[in-house]
Amino acid sequence: MTEPQRRKPPHIADERASLEAFLDFQRATLEHKCAGLDDAGLRTASVPPSTLTLLGLVRHLADVERHWYRRVFAGEEAPPLFYSDENEDGDFEFPAEATWEEALTAWREEVAAARAAVRGRSLEETSVGRHHKTGEPVGLRWIHLHMIEEYARHNGHADLIRERVDGATGS
Repeated sequence: MTEPQRRKPPHIADERASLEAFLDFQRATLEHKCAGLDDAGLRTASVPPSTLTLLGLVRHLADVERHWYRRVFAGEEAPPLFYSDENEDGDFEFPAEATWEEALTAWREEVAAARAAVRGRSLEETSVGRHHKTGEPVGLRWIHLHMIEEYARHNGHADLIRERVDGATGS
């Protein structure tokens, strides 16, 4: 895998550009944390009893992108990729035949679909779909902020997992 390009968010920009730059930086950070690892490294859990892996994080974030941007914001019929009602942790706890290529491709496709779903849309626009817990529509600004938070939290996990795998630390 080639090293992903990570652009630092600008120090001065309008709200939309700032939100999208921070989200893109977080997305690139996740890919950066996975770069250069073999299958065993991508499947290595952090520390017992956790089963959290880098492969699982990428699968999870593919589904999170799909959920918030396609299902909720755009109102698309887009069933989950890796989890189900029967296995809510199917993105994190994956079968032996799950591959990195499948997860990375799905994640990249969902990031592209998310960008397409919001292209030209105002931050003030509300979703066609509903929040899965409250049943209320949500604003695009909220979704962007939530996704930055989601990635930042999981990138913290990715830092610890990567350090466990090969000792790599840092941004």
